[in-house]
Amino acid sequence: MKSLLALIVVQFFCMVTSGASSEHPNIIFVLFDDLGYGQPQSYNPTSALRTPNLDKLATQGMRFTDAHTAAAVCTPTRYGVLTGRYPSRLGQFGVLTTFSKPIIPPTRISVASLLKLHGYTTACIGKWHLGMDWVEGKPGSEKEVPIGAKMTGGPNALGFDYFFGFTHARNIGTIVEQDHVLAHVQPVENQPMMAKKAVEWLDQRKAGEPFFLYYPLGIPHEPIVPSDEFIGKSGAEDVVKKDPKYGDWLYEGDAFLGKILEALERNHLAENTLIIATSDNGAEHRAYAPLRESKRSIYEGGHRVPFIVRWPGKVKSGSVNDHTVCLNDLMATAAEITGAKIPDNAGEDSVSLLPELLGTSKDGTREATVHQSAAGDLAIRQGPWKMIFHKGGQRELYNLQADLSETKDVLAANAEVAEKMTTLMQGYIDNGRSTAGPAQKNDFDLSISGEGEQPAKPKKNR
Repeated sequence: MKSLLALIVVQFFCMVTSGASSEHPNIIFVLFDDLGYGQPQSYNPTSALRTPNLDKLATQGMRFTDAHTAAAVCTPTRYGVLTGRYPSRLGQFGVLTTFSKPIIPPTRISVASLLKLHGYTTACIGKWHLGMDWVEGKPGSEKEVPIGAKMTGGPNALGFDYFFGFTHARNIGTIVEQDHVLAHVQPVENQPMMAKKAVEWLDQRKAGEPFFLYYPLGIPHEPIVPSDEFIGKSGAEDVVKKDPKYGDWLYEGDAFLGKILEALERNHLAENTLIIATSDNGAEHRAYAPLRESKRSIYEGGHRVPFIVRWPGKVKSGSVNDHTVCLNDLMATAAEITGAKIPDNAGEDSVSLLPELLGTSKDGTREATVHQSAAGDLAIRQGPWKMIFHKGGQRELYNLQADLSETKDVLAANAEVAEKMTTLMQGYIDNGRSTAGPAQKNDFDLSISGEGEQPAKPKKNR
């Protein structure tokens, strides 16, 4: 009750001290699903996979080379994107199912609710995967919830005016609009439907009325179901022997990004729109040199991802940023851009990227960045150093500047660095935050000693 009252007070304060401004940029956050760091040619010129729209966006804006997700799998990263808080504080290391309860309470400020309080129209169109509380209609099966079934605790409860999407990849055929199941479709129909709805929503927007669109794609995650018009069009049939349609599937997802960009141009919104295109974790079972391993892993291949930002007139075209950033930083960035004040109990691990985007950050805006694996391993990154705390108690230290592939553990030769990194990590745990502000409580007994609570076992293939 106290937390709800506090949120109401914060919302009232925001409403009476701020208002919509035509100067505020529109914000679009495009989140690919399992897009690996080495897959776009803008990150890997030798890649045989084609993402022409993403690569074009890189020439029009800023390409980050050291961007990281909050986790190495889907659900916890999405928690970090919308809350600006490390999901390890919640104990969320694995992924949710169709009937999992919501993991973000309505009392917690999200990026959407923050922007909505500052005059933004908000929408989430695509994959949710953060839990829903089904309150009407029979539960159905993991892959299908009955038409008409209703839920609470979804996007509408967290500041999104409009939601059109699906729960997660294993239930891609169940389409949800606002708070109820609208229809059942074949998997191949889902992503074109999401793209069409996103474009329709953008076509309804007007200049001078700021909006926030969160567009989480389901591509290139399984099921790999490209539309007929894209089959054979990527020219990458021989790249992925296991599934020759993989390249076409990714190519289709990139085409949907292109439709978003076209809608912005058509509606004269591009010049005042900040658009971010990135991924929720590393590629599925596909390691890309020089990074070690892939999705789910605490090593770089699990959480280092493409991250491209375009903001005409603000972000320099064709620029490259080598500073370490995190997807959690969306909240603090949105707050600084709009002049919003983040409450003490929100955005605990979010740092504004505005200095990075404007090219005024000399040494990077983050003090350090925390990573997590699906198995519950933690790591902390500061400068060239990365300290890994395996949940069983084992520790490793790598100098990524000299060894990006993480092949040589230098823990034994760098005791002082290890001690410093351990102290910093423990401080982040004890304070319940990694940013300045009053200490907060974690919702999970975090430990870097190999003791304490054990994370729930993640689902194997999602």
